[in-house]
Amino acid sequence: MTAEQRLIGSSAVTRELLAYLEKISPTDAPVLLRGATGVGKELVAREIHRLSGRESRGQFIAVNCSAIPTELLESELFGHEAGAFTGANKVHHGRFERAHGGTLFLDELANTSALVQEKILRVIEYGEFERVGGSKTIKCDVRLVAATNEDLPELARQGKFRADLLDRLAFDVLTIPPLRHRTDDILLLAEHFAITMTKELERAIFPGFSPEAQKTLQEYPWPGNVRELKNAVERAVYRMTEEKAISEITLDPFASPYRPTQKTS
Repeated sequence: MTAEQRLIGSSAVTRELLAYLEKISPTDAPVLLRGATGVGKELVAREIHRLSGRESRGQFIAVNCSAIPTELLESELFGHEAGAFTGANKVHHGRFERAHGGTLFLDELANTSALVQEKILRVIEYGEFERVGGSKTIKCDVRLVAATNEDLPELARQGKFRADLLDRLAFDVLTIPPLRHRTDDILLLAEHFAITMTKELERAIFPGFSPEAQKTLQEYPWPGNVRELKNAVERAVYRMTEEKAISEITLDPFASPYRPTQKTS
């Protein structure tokens, strides 16, 4: 795992989070991560993979369930046999199969069909599944970490999410705090993102942030969380034209006196 893929922070909230991860990671039980967009759910999942000791046994594989069409997600997760459907010319090994021995991170889990949820439940309960179009039972040893920013208990009450799957996922539920509750981490994260961007641009040094820029970074509420902070810092480094401390942080890249105020045909 690279430094870019590690959880970074020194705040009391982050230290508490890391301590909790050290406690739950050695088990093989599923974990459900909750939190707003951009808080770093995949980074937390990667930390669970690292702390579990599975790095030496298998891969960490991440899937954004909302980015794959519903009709293709079953095949992507569980694979398919040759001839399972038109265009299936050879066996496809799905994400569960490829993550054997390791960790599978399913982001945006609420965006899955009842059929996919049923098959995920079977993997959790019995450690087995069948490829699409196949009858052979495949055993898999996978640590499942799922994530959502939806209210799964409410969706289950509405019949839009399997209650039995939610019960199994709720073995450990971890809500990741937004960045506004981790203010002591902001400058540390900002410096990390800035140094990384400086290296990518093949520049000699990162000259730091001016007191004004630090104040801006610490006082802004960051509704987009760590992802928004990363974008703002990288933008500032990219626009830097001389090797002196960054003094301006653009929080709204759309801000302009010429910004359209209404739709035009």
